[in-house]
Amino acid sequence: MKDMDNIKYLRRVLLTGSTVFGLSALLLIISPSLFNELLGLSSTPELDWAMRMIGLTLVALAGNMMSVSLRGKDTAVIFSARVMAVSAAGLGVLTLLIPVETLTWFDYAYAAVGFGFSVAYIVGLIRASASK
Repeated sequence: MKDMDNIKYLRRVLLTGSTVFGLSALLLIISPSLFNELLGLSSTPELDWAMRMIGLTLVALAGNMMSVSLRGKDTAVIFSARVMAVSAAGLGVLTLLIPVETLTWFDYAYAAVGFGFSVAYIVGLIRASASK
């Protein structure tokens, strides 16, 4: 596979991740208590406020990911993919460490999404480095 195809793959992963984070951000901003419930957490006004703050931060991250995927130089795409590979894996781990008695189906699904994106970034980075 040509290096250009590998960069296109990473751009698509970044754009898809941007969409997923953007949707998560909207849910966090609009209905943090629903998101908390899906995670198995008990909502409080303080936790809902914190989740809305996280949602606003995710808007910025989603916008940055979209910008890099659509307009970034190849080196910026590689750098963002490295950051996101670690961050997505961390999201998966932290989701599985939620301080609840029993994890919900959503916890497992959300962790799987994080791990899935991490694997997708790593595959693209390995392909990109192998084609050089």
